[in-house]
Amino acid sequence: MDVLTLFVDQGALAGIRVGGEGVIVDAHMPQCEKVSPEEIQQTLSTYFKGIDVRGLILTGFDSDHAHDLGVEWILSNFQPAWIMYPKYYKDTDCATAVFNSINKHERRRASTSRPLVRHSIRLDKMDTRTIEGLGKTFTVELFSPHFEDMDSSNNCSIVAKIVGNGAEGFRYLATGDTEIDRWETISRLFGDKLVADVMAASHHGSISGVYPKALLNISPNTVLVSAGVDSQYDHPHGASIQAYQAVAEHVWATNAGGVGKNLLTRRKGSNFETLTFQHAAVAAA
Repeated sequence: MDVLTLFVDQGALAGIRVGGEGVIVDAHMPQCEKVSPEEIQQTLSTYFKGIDVRGLILTGFDSDHAHDLGVEWILSNFQPAWIMYPKYYKDTDCATAVFNSINKHERRRASTSRPLVRHSIRLDKMDTRTIEGLGKTFTVELFSPHFEDMDSSNNCSIVAKIVGNGAEGFRYLATGDTEIDRWETISRLFGDKLVADVMAASHHGSISGVYPKALLNISPNTVLVSAGVDSQYDHPHGASIQAYQAVAEHVWATNAGGVGKNLLTRRKGSNFETLTFQHAAVAAA
């Protein structure tokens, strides 16, 4: 099992491989000076070559997570068996375009051997926090969103733990843009059930996504921050990095050193290692 945190400037997109199966988390593919959609697509195509991409998780509907171009490209090129997103609607042009894309692919594949299955997530509407049949080599455990804290698009984010089976598997926590007040509830309800080996830093390393008790419950070995170079939001925040370093052995950011790099994280014995490279490097490999 490994996790690829792609540099997508100020946004999020990660890939997970477990055996011959894969999951994509978020879909930001911006057209900007520092990275192009074509570079991101080439890296994803290389990473998932020969892999059955089982699903796409959109942690939220802000464009830096659910970019309409990214969603359309992923659904067209990988044809995942399922798509998962939080059960709320943000009335924006981007969200409308995303749902138009999902609807189109759902209709197109309805009578095929691999229809597109939707999973709209709100924990208070679900009987169980796990969904059967998402993959043979991994499971997905859900911790958020829940109606009691859905007071902003950030706190509507999906928080999900993807767990790979077998000796090479590990626990990866996707966190979206979840903020402190929601983390407080999640931590109170689930405690050490949150424990994960590797986690994505919430809200691109913003201080608003750091809740110390949740970090202690997660107890990550490695924290991965997806943020843009010269971020206008000053992500990741210095205090966030200090908090992550207090609990984790390794903290990595896609914008470290002012150069956008991808992060490939995998188990190495009882520890974890993260390799860094630019899009062109993996595309040429």
